[in-house]
Amino acid sequence: MLPHSHLVVLTRNETWTGPGEVATEPHECGWAREAMVFVRALKEPTWTRGAGRLRVQISPDGMRWLDHGTEVALPTNEGGMTAVPVERFGGWLRLAGTLAQDDAITVLVSIHLKA
Repeated sequence: MLPHSHLVVLTRNETWTGPGEVATEPHECGWAREAMVFVRALKEPTWTRGAGRLRVQISPDGMRWLDHGTEVALPTNEGGMTAVPVERFGGWLRLAGTLAQDDAITVLVSIHLKA
């Protein structure tokens, strides 16, 4: 059998500002055995206390979420990119985090899945 791969853009050109919670769109990917998450800053981010972090979250149904235990740092400069591999994630994936007052970042978030 040939391996299959799939690219999903979860968030494109969306500006997240603090204070408060931020999250990507969820994606159903129970068929995949591995995922690689990429986060890229499309504009110069503003950090008041250093770059934030996003938590990988999993869900059995795409509505109720649990932290997976994996995190990815948000980029620190325009064009900067970070990535994290994710294993054993079940049916649905998304990223979520909390931004501090006056933090802002415009992001492109994608997940690359392999069967």
